[in-house]
Amino acid sequence: MNNNSAPRLPPAGRRPRTTTSARRAAKPGAQFDGYLSPSRPHAGAYDEMFTPDGTVRQPYRALYESISALTSADLSSRSAAIDRAMVDQGITFSLSGQERPFPLDLVPRVITTAEWSKLERGVAQRVRALEAFLADVYGDRQILRDGVLPRRLITSCEHFQREAFGINPPNGVRIHVSGVDLVRDEEGTFRVLEDNLRNPSGVSYVMENRRTMARVFPDLFAQHRVRPVGDYASHLLRALRAAAAANVADPMVVVLTPGVHNSAYFEHSLLARLMGVELVEGRDMFCRDNVVYLRTTEGERQVDVIYRRIDDEFLDPVHYRPDSVLGVAGILNAARAGNVVIANAVGNGVGDDKLVYTYVPEMVKYYLNEKPLLPNVDTFRCWLPDEFDHVMRHMDELVIKPVEGSGGYGIVFGPEATQAELTALKRKVRANKRGWIAQPVVQLSTVPSKVDDRLAPRHVDLRPFAVNDGKEIFVLPGGLTRVALPEGSLVVNSSQGGGSKDTWVLAPRSSTAERELDRPALGALSQVDGLVAEQGPELTTTQQQQQQQA
Repeated sequence: MNNNSAPRLPPAGRRPRTTTSARRAAKPGAQFDGYLSPSRPHAGAYDEMFTPDGTVRQPYRALYESISALTSADLSSRSAAIDRAMVDQGITFSLSGQERPFPLDLVPRVITTAEWSKLERGVAQRVRALEAFLADVYGDRQILRDGVLPRRLITSCEHFQREAFGINPPNGVRIHVSGVDLVRDEEGTFRVLEDNLRNPSGVSYVMENRRTMARVFPDLFAQHRVRPVGDYASHLLRALRAAAAANVADPMVVVLTPGVHNSAYFEHSLLARLMGVELVEGRDMFCRDNVVYLRTTEGERQVDVIYRRIDDEFLDPVHYRPDSVLGVAGILNAARAGNVVIANAVGNGVGDDKLVYTYVPEMVKYYLNEKPLLPNVDTFRCWLPDEFDHVMRHMDELVIKPVEGSGGYGIVFGPEATQAELTALKRKVRANKRGWIAQPVVQLSTVPSKVDDRLAPRHVDLRPFAVNDGKEIFVLPGGLTRVALPEGSLVVNSSQGGGSKDTWVLAPRSSTAERELDRPALGALSQVDGLVAEQGPELTTTQQQQQQQA
């Protein structure tokens, strides 16, 4: 089919009334029947594959034709193959007390070269602005002196760490790895939903999703020019080595994990393996004279860079929680003395506070003298009187979020809440205005997803991962697409029943060398077996207790 004759879905209601599950399984293309039905709860969202009249958008045409050539039975068998592959690799998660394959939907999400170019530049711009903000807020605080940000915005932030003062990274980088959550609104515009500057997780899913899809759908990869994701670990290692003190010729890098009970342990193990560095726990290291050492079978070795995957409060029992057994006593003093670098830096949480998030566009203008390339989602700040009054009057129309919430927990969708729930929520917001923000309900864009024996629209978001080595910011092509699997749901977190998709950024031209980049790194994934992965907070008190018992 040529580009001048775009494929189009049949109008809703035009399929034969005698269609049954058995006939559907044998009929190529039938899995799209009723996809754009106006009665569906997703009707107001921007669908990334189809225009409102059912025309297939150009970037998806080859994919649509390939999928339409398969029967529903074909799709079901390949979906089952994906689940088996995820179980074989240990990519499972716990839901309602049961271990299940992490849901990977078989229809990939496609992003064009032009779309990705703008997203890539926008993410990099945001990271540069937030880097400047963190250096400033833990330094001269000029942005507060100039009145661009209110001083109490920072001093009232739970994640503003006074312990971070005096810790100056050798190459100036505090955000070595970031995950910027993006959503696409009803008009098709990508907007920033939140920033993740502490311990963003999920990149292991990006790599594992690609490896699994390449195995189950090799024919689709042969028809598309998909940019690789297999070189992420090499970029990360380069950034971590560049973070070391200038006088260290061959820095020792380690990945610090809370241990096997942590929900993201699979990712910690995978990244350490791909980078060829040690995966360590806090008990494997100690500090002496403000220097961090690793205990090895060959004796003590000085550690230069620690890619930590534990939260600030568990990092150093001298300065934070004295009962923590996950960190290293004295590690902050060693960092302040310039003898070790902690990545990401201590105190980064002030930069991804959900209220501070609303001021990032001002940071871009203030520090970079640029116009923000990626807009925020419109947000009401409950601590401002006029905006608080608006939220109180329109709470039943808004999404209310706790500033310190994560994993989708604590979010209240006003249109779905009962009057009693709204009344209780108003009391909470009134008692702690700094602790809440509100946003309009954004109908996240939809992408076809397999539901039973058919394909149906499901809402998605996108988390690109950026790596900063001090000279350039590398943004992994695509990132993690999360999908809300329950019909009508806007919550994509796996802890709330969400799944993921492989994200295909189309390359401008075919290149054998490009595709080869995925192979060695993805091949290493097969060596990581029997581990459990899950998206969400890096650590809970329960997990710490489990580790103490172990």
